This record gives sequence, C-alpha cells and structure tokens, in this order.
Amino acid sequence: MEQQLHLMMPWLIPTIIILAIWDAVWKLIAMWKAARNNHLAWFICIAIFNTIGILPIIYSLI
Repeated sequence: MEQQLHLMMPWLIPTIIILAIWDAVWKLIAMWKAARNNHLAWFICIAIFNTIGILPIIYSLI
C-alpha cells in the first residue's frame, strides 16, 4: 500500500518535508524572538501549538 501511494503521488513526501522545514524555521524564529522579549505566554503557545507556521509568523510580524 505504501509503495503504491508513493507511485501515485510522488510529490507527497517532498511536500511533507518542505512543510516540516517551513514550520520548524518559523517556529524557531518566533520562539527566539519571544524569549528575547521575555514573552513567556507567546513562547509557550508557539512551543505547544503546531499550526504549520501560522502562529509563529503572526508573532514574528507583530
């Protein structure tokens, strides 16, 4: 089954890897910024919630 899925959608695994890297980069940037600014609540929220980069991007742009 797994082999058939990969053959039908060869773009799936690279897309998941790219999204994981995207999320990790934004999360690290936002957590670093929150820690520098002593924003403990933001730091905890960003660390707990996995939002595909949405919450870290919002925090980083504020």
